[in-house]
Amino acid sequence: MRIIVPFNLKPGTDVAEYEEWARTTDLPTAGGLPSVTSFTVHKATGLFGDPDTPPPYAYFEVLDITNMEDFMADISDPDFQAAVAPFQTYADAPQFILTEDI
Repeated sequence: MRIIVPFNLKPGTDVAEYEEWARTTDLPTAGGLPSVTSFTVHKATGLFGDPDTPPPYAYFEVLDITNMEDFMADISDPDFQAAVAPFQTYADAPQFILTEDI
């Protein structure tokens, strides 16, 4: 199962501060969960074929997980919750989209 999380940063958020936190805390913390087989964060650079229009989202997190039950147990851990709490201060209304391969 894959979870795709598009989001923008909240107004006034320091981009460099967020990106440093993502690299040094978010990626290793979430990526290190037993139920997560892959975790990446992507920064949008534009729209294909339309370079003058900004993309609707600036960032995308992509998590591949083994199953929802194990993932929910992993993210419920208080230490994990404390480590990733800053995400809520950076991300403006992130959407956690559940997907499956077709």
